[in-house]
Amino acid sequence: MNFEYFTAKRIIDSKTYKSSVSAPIIKIGIAAIAIGMVVMMIAIATGIGLQQKIRDKVVAFNGHILISNFGNNNSQESDGSISLNQDFYPQFNSVEGVNHIQGVATKFGVIRTETDFEAVIVKGVGPDFKWDYFQEFLIEGELPKYTQAYSEDVLVSQYIANRLNLKLGDTIQTYFLSEDYKNTRIVPYKIKGVYNSGFQDLDKTYIISNIRHIQRLNKWEPDQVGHFEVFVNDYNELQNIQNAVYENTPSKMNTVTVEQKYESVFEWINIFDKNIYGIIGIMILVAGINMITALLVLILERTQMIGILKALGSSNLSIRKIFLYNASYLIVLGLFWGNIIGLGILLAQKYFKLFPLNPDVYYVSEAPVYLSIGYIVALNIGTFVMCMIMLLLPSYIITKISPVKAMRFE
Repeated sequence: MNFEYFTAKRIIDSKTYKSSVSAPIIKIGIAAIAIGMVVMMIAIATGIGLQQKIRDKVVAFNGHILISNFGNNNSQESDGSISLNQDFYPQFNSVEGVNHIQGVATKFGVIRTETDFEAVIVKGVGPDFKWDYFQEFLIEGELPKYTQAYSEDVLVSQYIANRLNLKLGDTIQTYFLSEDYKNTRIVPYKIKGVYNSGFQDLDKTYIISNIRHIQRLNKWEPDQVGHFEVFVNDYNELQNIQNAVYENTPSKMNTVTVEQKYESVFEWINIFDKNIYGIIGIMILVAGINMITALLVLILERTQMIGILKALGSSNLSIRKIFLYNASYLIVLGLFWGNIIGLGILLAQKYFKLFPLNPDVYYVSEAPVYLSIGYIVALNIGTFVMCMIMLLLPSYIITKISPVKAMRFE
């Protein structure tokens, strides 16, 4: 650092915001950085939040990986039975990353009241069922507790309850076709709890009952189920775990991931990634262009000073550093306010649910927020680096300024 550097830095710092020309441009540049940061943070937080929320709702009804007989993976109803006497049940210890496995069965049924009826899929579960997700969905009553004994308690969705004018404690008559589709059997269920996942396509489809009823209807033994549902620790490793699960199951069984079963849903939420990348790119570009404009105005305003510094022996590189230093200060200032405003909006949404969404379209009733220090830090560093790279080119203009002509510049 030389005398000219500190002198020029002091001149720029003291006069930049007082200049009638550069002050508004600089304020616009700072505002562009701040607004861009806010938009990018909201895009990432809500985009990832929506992906995770929708994914968790689908997983709640299906698990991460389904193990069933070949030919039965895409069927909504259990067409065949599988014995619980498997090497991988009740603990799938041979595959790392699996935290739970449960045996379930599904069967088509029709709930009929005095005035209406509704076709549903009755999902039979047993003592091994993972209730964690439904604990969050529960809005009335309590979760059923199933043992090896028969239980008529069921969990129905708020959607079905509203459609059929049902309430907690009501007994519902559910009709099932026999295996030969010639006879109809009736099972009375008692509503133990009401849930609302917000995913209407699933809510209007499933009621949760004791698997013992489906075993009796299908004439299965108590140790037979329709398929297995596997839950994993790390969703990012789902495909690798699915391959390992497939290798550790009998050859007559097949495995599919929840992404494969609900391919259209996951293709839709994967589009969010492209939207997020697009928004980040546009915001960084806009912020960079505004900072380029601000830097060019600073250079034009300080043309005489640049000429004087060159006449005193300062190099082009040292003078460019002066302007890039001040530009970096403006970028950091914009990032600071962008983080403050962005985090404020996201925290307000997370805890006060300020912005509702249409669950028929987005499968959630309010915009979910995902907050992580990792992506916030990466976003700040990435924005700063990209903006500084974009400023290298306009700062090159300083090398073309002639000291003689610059000192005459008005």
